[in-house]
Amino acid sequence: MPRSSTRRSVSPRPSVALFVDEPDWHTRRLNKALAAQGASVEVLSLRSCGLDTSSPHGVILPGFADALPDGAFVRTIAAGSFEQVTMRLGVLHALRELGVCVYNDARAIERCVDKSMTSFCLHHAAIPTPPTWTVESPTHAQRIVSEQALPGRPLVMKPLFGSQGRGLRLIDGEASLPAPEETAGVYYLQHYVGSRATQWHDWRVFVIGRRAVAAMVRHGIEWRTNAARGARCEAAEPAGEIAALAVAAADAVGADYAGVDIIADRDGRLLVLEVNSMPAWKSLQRVSAVDIADTLARDFLSRLHAAPRRRPPVRAVATR
Repeated sequence: MPRSSTRRSVSPRPSVALFVDEPDWHTRRLNKALAAQGASVEVLSLRSCGLDTSSPHGVILPGFADALPDGAFVRTIAAGSFEQVTMRLGVLHALRELGVCVYNDARAIERCVDKSMTSFCLHHAAIPTPPTWTVESPTHAQRIVSEQALPGRPLVMKPLFGSQGRGLRLIDGEASLPAPEETAGVYYLQHYVGSRATQWHDWRVFVIGRRAVAAMVRHGIEWRTNAARGARCEAAEPAGEIAALAVAAADAVGADYAGVDIIADRDGRLLVLEVNSMPAWKSLQRVSAVDIADTLARDFLSRLHAAPRRRPPVRAVATR
């Protein structure tokens, strides 16, 4: 489809689609911050959206009729079947193709939701991250475990899609490797990196617009240091090597904003564990002086005004 030669203008009161699964604390904070900075916000779930090639622009967006928003802020995408999630990401891809500023766009979300692709992107960008293997074959997975799991250095097996530490387990030998039906047919195995027992901790760094704006240390009550699992959080300075590493990790996956998990190995070397393209920040906000929702809104809206994207012409719909 050819691109239009004219740049679309953004009104002083830009229209924004705020995509969330279920409205929550984060939704309220973002909605308030966006509205305070002059945006007209429509909160909707991608479950209610779709594609319609009989319409002028081909996308179903409740609340926008035949119009398109100036920007789309993706906070969460509801879980669902492979087909449902693919369609929801397809809506985000379509909006980007139509010239809408999507923050984060589907490409970044896909790279982060799939932990194996996150690991690949980090490795490809020469960002320090633990050695990781992703395979389907149980025989191949057993061989990796037999070669890589050593006394005192197990492997971590993670669901390819997952968050908040759910489904993580330590693999110290072939006998502890689960059957394929327990792993959705994919084994994601990573060297375990952690401090000595009773000293579990790592960092969550929040990156917005290629800048680390807030950070915290998470002191875990176990080896999984997620705040949702009871970790004690304390403020950390988003500066220095940790900040630079977090920004580089967000760049590696193409994220406009991200929550980056960083850990130090026993030699003190910093490694990136994960990059979350739809991060929660309630625990981080409790220990941070920066208003994260306000900072997100400012960065997002600045992109609409500073660099509006080209929009392809809308096709007339043939009628019989």
